[in-house]
Amino acid sequence: MKIRYLTAAASALVALPALAADPACSARLKQALAAQGGEDKLRAIRSVSFQASAYRNMLEQSERPEGPYFVSFLETKEQHDHAHHALSRQSAINAPGGQRYTTGLLVADRVAMQSFGARQMPGSARDVRAALEDLALAPERVLLTALDAADTHCEADTILQGVPHRVLAFSFDGAPARIYLNAYTQLPTALDYSGTAAATGYAAYLGDVTTRTLWSFWRLDRNGVRYPMQWDIQLNQLPAQTLMLRELKFDAPADQQLAVPSEVAARFKPDAPAPIPDNARLGQEMEEIAPGVLQIRSSWHVAIVEQTEGLVIIEAPISSSYSEQVLAEAARRYPHKPVIAVVTSSDSWPHLAGIRTYAARGIPIYALDLSAPIVQRTLSASYASHPDALQAAPRKADIRLVSAKTVIGSGANRIELYPLRGETSERQLMAYLPERGLLYASDPFQRRADGSYTDPQAVSELLQAVAREHLQVERFFMMHVAPRPFSELQVVPGSAD
Repeated sequence: MKIRYLTAAASALVALPALAADPACSARLKQALAAQGGEDKLRAIRSVSFQASAYRNMLEQSERPEGPYFVSFLETKEQHDHAHHALSRQSAINAPGGQRYTTGLLVADRVAMQSFGARQMPGSARDVRAALEDLALAPERVLLTALDAADTHCEADTILQGVPHRVLAFSFDGAPARIYLNAYTQLPTALDYSGTAAATGYAAYLGDVTTRTLWSFWRLDRNGVRYPMQWDIQLNQLPAQTLMLRELKFDAPADQQLAVPSEVAARFKPDAPAPIPDNARLGQEMEEIAPGVLQIRSSWHVAIVEQTEGLVIIEAPISSSYSEQVLAEAARRYPHKPVIAVVTSSDSWPHLAGIRTYAARGIPIYALDLSAPIVQRTLSASYASHPDALQAAPRKADIRLVSAKTVIGSGANRIELYPLRGETSERQLMAYLPERGLLYASDPFQRRADGSYTDPQAVSELLQAVAREHLQVERFFMMHVAPRPFSELQVVPGSAD
């Protein structure tokens, strides 16, 4: 890990080579530090804690990639313990459909713990690294981090939010960072960053990610430090989250030092692979659900359909590396059959993040017509920091958009693709095997542990689409559902609230 915490004296020595060569740039940074309260006051801050109300745009699974988005609402408590390089973040979340749950992250002594409700589990070394980056790039530390960097330099002025801004650029933890300073107030308006902290959660699906954090609604605290009370966060220029701080405390007395419980810390493995899409292993549960139709089950099911002409893969979930594993399994099971198509049934990122592997091999990609923008965005994304096959050898993808009935292959396992065209399932399509009476219904709803189905509205949309296309369905399966009798859906009741 390249993150280092330096004393004030050592910081000055590190900063001199870059800033001394450009007195104007050095002056800008010093003005910004003075505007926020002064270098000495900022360095003296031992901890920052706040409570915030927030909302998150669910970019990863909304009906329309360009919005409006599904929204989840959060009440967040966060503590930055700079004296001990520790971070605590707890969120109570209200998600669409009445879902309510709590999540947490605690990083202390280079150990990470994740929590979900009452359940506590070890995090990963990636969590530690991202948390340390978050601490160093938080509003109370970001100017000091720029001062301490060995390569801080000025870039061309720009206009941001209609206001002239001075731009400071530097590297942190091996990744580029850029601060935008308001030319009138000298305070930082925004931070661009492309390191580990930028590519967490949903952003891990996006290839190379730049997070832009915009700071506004500044408050002058009684300690003489100015701090932004509103944070707007963008992922690759898409609006991801807004936080409004309701309570802010500097150096508040803590009941105890942040520490991961010993029983969780004992299970923390710093060398374990991070739980990110690139590290996901192929599901080991596999079942032939109809002659020549194999379902590979994991958190994201994939199907391989054997036809006379070759193999059709249904879904390309989560990552290029996962698709490589699916193709390897297809080659092992059907060594003399080429893959002639892949179907991505939804514009939700877990359904299509792996299409780049198929594009790199020249395999036709079938997708809904309305999904064209997000498919193109996925294929044109940069993966320079961790190249996949398409990044290493770019080529034009063979994209086949589905706007009406589209047939793939022939024989007993021919596939007919149909758009769902529902209100909540607008960006999804279904794959029908007429000779098998088998329908792949994408992912508009899920089956609960008690056997009931979520979202009666989406169930009704699927039933309407099947009736509209006059399909004779006996069984259906989905990304998160093993084959079930289609008759089960006929009796799904409406919502009770």
